[in-house]
Amino acid sequence: MEKTIDISGKKVPLKSTGATVLRYKQQFGKDYFSELMKMTKAIEPMKKNKKNTNLADSDLSLLDFEVLYNFVWVLAKTANPSIPEPLEWLDGFDSFPIVEIMPEIEDLLAASIQTKKK
Repeated sequence: MEKTIDISGKKVPLKSTGATVLRYKQQFGKDYFSELMKMTKAIEPMKKNKKNTNLADSDLSLLDFEVLYNFVWVLAKTANPSIPEPLEWLDGFDSFPIVEIMPEIEDLLAASIQTKKK
């Protein structure tokens, strides 16, 4: 799955493939799925309240923003192998509004764990 999002006025292509999970482990030394499950536990309460879907409704003590930045980087790296290491890449943005970016990447993260089997 692939899409392009706007981050701080820059168009950033993102992509999720079968290699995304391994690329995450290789770069960050952590299991992609366990990190994703921890993040899901933090965000799930806001999903249940469809009227008010903002990050303030989640348990922020469970949310590690570094993981969110890592997920965006690995999706960008999968789409464009020439991007630099995470810190250098993040320095290329004036701001990185993770709260605005999260809804944009949810489908890409979900695609990495969903099955196409019916």
